Amino acid sequence: MTATTAGVPDEPTRRLLPWLVAVAFFMQALDTTILNTAVPAIAHAMEVSPINVKSVLASYTLSLAVFIPVSGWMADRFGTRRVIASAIGLFTVGSILCGLATSIETLVACRVLQGMGGAMMMPVGRMTLARTFGKTDLVKVMSFVAIPSLIGPMIGPVAGGLIVVYLDWRGVFYVNVPVGLLGLYFVGRYLPDYREEKTHPLDYAGLVLFGGGIALLSWVLEVFGDHTLSLGEILVLLALSAALLAGYGIRTMVTAFPLLDLALFRIRTFRAAVNGGFFTRLGLGGIPFLFPLLYQVGLGYSPVLSGLLVLPQAIASVGLKTFLPAILERLGYRTVLVGNTILVGLLIMSFATVGIDTPLWRIVVQAFILGSFTSLQYTSMNTLVYADVSGAQTSSASTIAATGQQLSISFGVAGAALIAALFVPSHLHTHPAAIVDGVQYAFLVLGGLTILSSVVFMELKPDDAESLSHHDAAQRHDHEH
Repeated sequence: MTATTAGVPDEPTRRLLPWLVAVAFFMQALDTTILNTAVPAIAHAMEVSPINVKSVLASYTLSLAVFIPVSGWMADRFGTRRVIASAIGLFTVGSILCGLATSIETLVACRVLQGMGGAMMMPVGRMTLARTFGKTDLVKVMSFVAIPSLIGPMIGPVAGGLIVVYLDWRGVFYVNVPVGLLGLYFVGRYLPDYREEKTHPLDYAGLVLFGGGIALLSWVLEVFGDHTLSLGEILVLLALSAALLAGYGIRTMVTAFPLLDLALFRIRTFRAAVNGGFFTRLGLGGIPFLFPLLYQVGLGYSPVLSGLLVLPQAIASVGLKTFLPAILERLGYRTVLVGNTILVGLLIMSFATVGIDTPLWRIVVQAFILGSFTSLQYTSMNTLVYADVSGAQTSSASTIAATGQQLSISFGVAGAALIAALFVPSHLHTHPAAIVDGVQYAFLVLGGLTILSSVVFMELKPDDAESLSHHDAAQRHDHEH
């Protein structure tokens, strides 16, 4: 056993730990979507065009991309308690400074600081849970902590709209402060302090190659479609990003202790979870971008009503969490992930039927059903990551999974925007009927992409990850009776 702790957590701490990690996840999940609503207000206050405010969103994504890869090493070196406390502290201080910013340049710099904190929250939080609960209770615990990650993006647009209308745009940043202070108190008091007895030196060259490649790729995705870069310039930047990432791939083969342990991809369950999760999130990642576009611009709904229409997804996600362990126990990971991925794709495609004459009740029902199956998808993918990795590999596994997740969401939003734009002529960008048509095509493409991603999960065997799902044990029990 290489990992050491400050003592095995007692039962009250074990019960409280998922709540602590959930708070960190909620802060990060809420932040991006709550800010989207405030973009026009920030642009007006800073006296810049709304398109220039995109750098405020892009800087956070870039910061995540650069600092997620180093989070696992930091947790091993300095301990999970210190790293998560620092992450929440950085995120909270960054939020305060964002609220105080008086220029767009200052705001961008403060968002980078926020991203440094946000980058360490999710992978280190998951790593702490995996080491505390082991394989037996991991599905149940991960199901619980996934709820705030799903609720944050749902209530973000509503909360952001209310804050901007009735308070001030700076409030979208200040809302993080009380949550952060509460999180700091409980993390300092209750979070287990896992660390490795011996850590290898940080792979600085790998950090530059991988972080630089990922950051450049994320930035190109963020600015894609702004028309400030020519196609040639975009292709050059993509080629440079590919060269940096290829350089990192070569480095992992010649260095003893690379930044990310790509050897983990030899493990079938890990490979399926990360690769399948990446391609599935390409489809699902564009949904939060498309819904407000459809509801507000296409159908003419108010920002508050638009936000309320995505709430059924969150409610369904929470409701299904109770049944997730039983579903995985009954069907196993392979059946759930292959079948559910196809169902999620079909449900995304079903939103291509939503138009001007669609009654509200039908949109609510469709969103509720989509939320249920999305919840099952995310929890299954997130827990499968840890099925066959050892305790010493959990930090690297968490880091790789979080990096893939962040990239796929960036790809998903950029892809959704590009597909919608392809089907909407530029002179009709403010025409509701044209927007509805463009978004409908985007739903069809993203749904089809999600269905195709089910192929990745077909490499799983029926008894894979039975230590998590208890599926084989359930089958034997059925045969015995």
